[in-house]
Amino acid sequence: MDLHLNLTMTLVLGAAFVALTLFCGWRGARPVEPLKGPRMIPWRLLMVSFAFGVVLMLFQLGQVLHITPPPGT
Repeated sequence: MDLHLNLTMTLVLGAAFVALTLFCGWRGARPVEPLKGPRMIPWRLLMVSFAFGVVLMLFQLGQVLHITPPPGT
């Protein structure tokens, strides 16, 4: 499957991944409240997963803007 994203879609997805990363990081950093019971959502794992999505969108942005690595690498 060949997926081509334009600049607008790349920026929108990148912003969404950044927002989700920050939200999950905030939720994962909250102190434990034993009276409410265990946390059922793995916020830190979600944060790392969305951060990986940010890295992928940065790579995609480089592809869309035709940024190439320096010669010899």
